[in-house]
Parts: sequence; structure tokens; C-alpha cells
Amino acid sequence: MNTVQEIQSEAMALSASERASLAHDLILSLDDPAHFELGPDQEREIQRRVQMVREGTATSRPAEDIFADIKTKYK
Repeated sequence: MNTVQEIQSEAMALSASERASLAHDLILSLDDPAHFELGPDQEREIQRRVQMVREGTATSRPAEDIFADIKTKYK
């Protein structure tokens, strides 16, 4: 059986779009699907963002910046 570290190493060797798809599937697996249903608008948004990653047009910000913005907003 693979260890978490081995699986993580293999996952990191995937392309960005493959990792995004895997992350999506893993997140969905955390909750009982009966309690966590995505609506059509959410699914379209996910597909739009995955396509941006595949095309190389996606932009990002460091997580630290995002968390700082959230802390400032909700102090």
C-alpha cells in the first residue's frame, strides 16, 4: 500500500490541470454527497477555472495575501 508521502509525490508529478481535477475530486469526497451538492452554476464555474488552468491563463495570489485580506475584512 502506498504511503501518503508516496501518493503526494506522484500527484505532484501530474500536470496542473490533472492536479486541479484530483483536488476537486478529493474535496468532494470529504463530505457525504447527499449533504454537499454543487449547483449547475458552481459546476460551470469550476469547469471555467479548470479550463483557464489548462490554457495557462489562470492567475493566482499567494495564500498569505488572501488570508491577510480575509483577516482585515472580518476583524
